[in-house]
Amino acid sequence: MSSVVSSRPEQTQSTGEQYYDVVIVGAGFAGLYMLHKLQSRGRSVRLLEAGSGIGGTWFWNRYPGARVDVESVEYSYSFDEALQQEWSWSERYAAQPELLRYINHCADRFELWPNIQLNTTVTAATYDETTRCWHIGTGAGDAYKAKYCVLATGFLSAGRIPDFEGIEDFRGDTYLTSRWPHEDVDFTGKRVGIIGTGSSAVQTIPVIAPQVEHLHVFQRTPSFSIPARNGPLNREFEARVKAMYPEWRRRQREESRAGFIALHNGPDAGNSKSALEVSEAERLAEYEMRWASGGLCFINSYVDLMTNLEANETLAEFVRDKTRQRVDDKEVAELLVPKGYPIMAKRLCADTNYYETYNRDNVTLVSVKDTPIEKLTKKGLVVDGKEYEFDSIIFATGFDAVTGAISRIKVHGKDGRDLNDHWQGAPRACLGLTSAGFPNLFFLDGPCANGALVSPMLLSEYQVEWVDRCIDYVGTGPDACVETTVDAENAWMQHMHDVSEGSLLYLANSWYMGANIPGKPRALLSYLGGLGNYRQQCESVAANGYEKLAIHRSGVTAVA
Repeated sequence: MSSVVSSRPEQTQSTGEQYYDVVIVGAGFAGLYMLHKLQSRGRSVRLLEAGSGIGGTWFWNRYPGARVDVESVEYSYSFDEALQQEWSWSERYAAQPELLRYINHCADRFELWPNIQLNTTVTAATYDETTRCWHIGTGAGDAYKAKYCVLATGFLSAGRIPDFEGIEDFRGDTYLTSRWPHEDVDFTGKRVGIIGTGSSAVQTIPVIAPQVEHLHVFQRTPSFSIPARNGPLNREFEARVKAMYPEWRRRQREESRAGFIALHNGPDAGNSKSALEVSEAERLAEYEMRWASGGLCFINSYVDLMTNLEANETLAEFVRDKTRQRVDDKEVAELLVPKGYPIMAKRLCADTNYYETYNRDNVTLVSVKDTPIEKLTKKGLVVDGKEYEFDSIIFATGFDAVTGAISRIKVHGKDGRDLNDHWQGAPRACLGLTSAGFPNLFFLDGPCANGALVSPMLLSEYQVEWVDRCIDYVGTGPDACVETTVDAENAWMQHMHDVSEGSLLYLANSWYMGANIPGKPRALLSYLGGLGNYRQQCESVAANGYEKLAIHRSGVTAVA
């Protein structure tokens, strides 16, 4: 791995309104690549990041056990072959510290730091129809003016703030997995409660259980979880991957519906058969192979797992049986077995000894499905009239996914239109990239695209490249303007509906549907047409002079 001497500047607050061709909000993988593309073209660009460091999700989510659930060799940039060859991951699934090192390495390597401003929370973005520019405001009172604004805020970046009664009364320490302290937290000898059993909790619980005096896990809805089979990255496997990276990435983009094709020891193109058209013995052999491989590769088991409930149930019951085998106490095992929703209709988890942790004497599972947490007290919390006393409580309460980070910014487009009002009932974004009435505004990893359901790296890269090409086509002159039409937006929403018809995602109250946030409209937030089809849809627009977009370019207004 090569090293580059960092040229990271001291981060200072600006004064007055500064003009840029493009202002980017968010320094995750998508925002950083957007910055790289634009500055490579010589654009004046500023990236604004709320945190004191870059990394997006991987800057904020530093809870114990935090790691990626996609193979490290896939969860990385593909746009630069030299970068792919020089970087070596230590584990099959990289942990948060290593992911952060990789992200910072990329910022160093591509000399991104001079155009990054940290500790800057964007609070407002307002479109000026006269100048055809965006005015961006921050919590510190800084002001920016830009021809284009790109919101790269991520789909899992806005942590859900718990709203339990009495939360301010608790006198112990409280922690939110989505905003974990930067310093180490020592739970040695402490009584700890953790609320939630989603992906963050599944990773946290096995790590802290050996430290604590006693751990109580409060579970409302159990998650399906698969052994990750994590360990040191096999160097022979890594060498094979690096030798075939260009072809592998092409196959991911063009041949894999989700953009994931890796089994641990080789590529996985997926099974084109129905789970119901093969014998039980063949089906079990397929599931056993994937169980042994580990991770989230079950999505490729059979083609109809997310559209046919009977097919889905064959996998769900297989995983349930495997889960029961991992837990000694039969009553506890049954509480941990997910029922009532299809597997993969909520986020599928990848774990290391999660279920085995419940075999420890110092771990207690408390189901709050039928008897919810009543309130927090000075000493702990109350369930079904019983008070549990703790030194520390961890809230693994998930995210206001996909739209949450955007909705916290006051975005006003043409005629003062409020983006939250435009999205009332459900978000609307043509190609998942731009909304009608909000010219020169782009979303990366936002709603109505498929970042939650496909390889986030490949989707981010493609969206960045599409936006970069669009900006280059329209230009940055005084009159430059591009926005989707109402008809195009409506057509995309209809297309989203058509490709999602029959999906089992509708049968679960998940963050895929926005159902985990009280008061949030229940609506499918992501595109289900697959990565390859999404790319084709976007390319058809670009290939025809950005049809479906109203463009003002070079002094000529056109609706292509």
